Amino acid sequence: MKQIAILGAGESGMGAAMLAKVKGYAVFVSEFGKISDSNKIKLLEAGIKFEEGGHSEKIILNADMIIKSPGISPKIPVVQKAFEEGIAVVDELEFAYRYSAGRVIAITGTNGKTTTTLLTYHILKEAGYDVGLAGNVGESWAAQLVETDHEWWVIECSSYQIDGFFCFKPDIAVLTNITPDHLDRYEYKFENYVNSKLRLFRNMSSNNCMIVNAEDTSSVQGLNGIKTNAQKHWFSLSDSASNGGFLEESNLRLIAKGKNISIPLEAIPIHGKHNLMNAICAGLAASLAGVSEENLLTSFKTFKNAPHRMEEVLELAGITFVNDSKGTNVESTAYALAAYTKPIIWIAGGVDKGNDYQLLQKYTSGIKALICLGKDNSKLKAAFASSIPEIRETESIEEAVNWGKSLGESGDVVLLSPACASFDLFKNYEDRGNQFRTAVLNLNQAIA
Repeated sequence: MKQIAILGAGESGMGAAMLAKVKGYAVFVSEFGKISDSNKIKLLEAGIKFEEGGHSEKIILNADMIIKSPGISPKIPVVQKAFEEGIAVVDELEFAYRYSAGRVIAITGTNGKTTTTLLTYHILKEAGYDVGLAGNVGESWAAQLVETDHEWWVIECSSYQIDGFFCFKPDIAVLTNITPDHLDRYEYKFENYVNSKLRLFRNMSSNNCMIVNAEDTSSVQGLNGIKTNAQKHWFSLSDSASNGGFLEESNLRLIAKGKNISIPLEAIPIHGKHNLMNAICAGLAASLAGVSEENLLTSFKTFKNAPHRMEEVLELAGITFVNDSKGTNVESTAYALAAYTKPIIWIAGGVDKGNDYQLLQKYTSGIKALICLGKDNSKLKAAFASSIPEIRETESIEEAVNWGKSLGESGDVVLLSPACASFDLFKNYEDRGNQFRTAVLNLNQAIA
């Protein structure tokens, strides 16, 4: 019996463990931290051996394959030794792919991949397709395959997950853009991060389709350096394309495989130029999967984006409070700031990931005040000291929201778009967004 060792007992690790077990492998789960009580019960009920509080190299390095959770660095000693000994170290998505007969739409990119993934899934589901959602959103793909397969899968792929791909071959692959992020994982070399993203295309053949941002220099230049036989479809807001998607006056145009589809902008429920790009990507992917123009139009109209992504929480005394807590890097926040022509009270800050705030300077003329929400705001304050008229700082999200109300006037936007990670004051970006939403709703109740 072949043996599989699984590093990490979170969502992906648990899913991989359950799928490996039902496929007849001898499974061992190793968690460096603690395994939740609920997951321990699942492992015990499935008859899967496990450990917590460290990694037993003797057991792990005796495995035929190691499935590593994406959040675990490939530089930890046990993984490095596995590489040296020639043991395959793969991602949960790579392992799951080998047990699915479904066709795959894989979506990656520094910004926009979650919205694009959710919108693509929504369109296919509304069009009546047998479709599943997995990857960096929703439930583990492997866990879902224990119960059922689908004819189509829409998979969000992070660079960390792609690093563990070897056989993974999408039928349709989308690259929204590539901008500097997670460079600490890639030896602080942007080219390493670019190469990670481009691995998504490497197994694709001439009957597969790729959708790429024609306006993103890093994507275009990166593709020039690799060989791929997939059919290329370019998207842009500024230039038309004979094979791809673009903005034409008040419509999105989608041209692919003999189809020429026009979607009026009023049918798109998500705001900002970046979300128009996401809509083009999703529309192209769905069209290439066979969705009709009629179903595309209907599905666009009924889509609601996930929380924490340009989420309008409430309008209070004419001031709109917007939760964009998912904006954890400079590029995401640039998209959010560019989406509004109204005056903005901007709430930002957190754990700086080596940010270069120069990209945001062109939006400062529309910002009335910056509220720094974090433990160390020195870099953020210094970057905008001469360009934003009022800067305050706090470690309280309730105070930040109250200041937003007091500084704002009817017609203004209070925008939480941090440009930073959340781990100094919050569990994660969802916790930060939830606390922002609660603070806004509490403020409304206090006023009422």
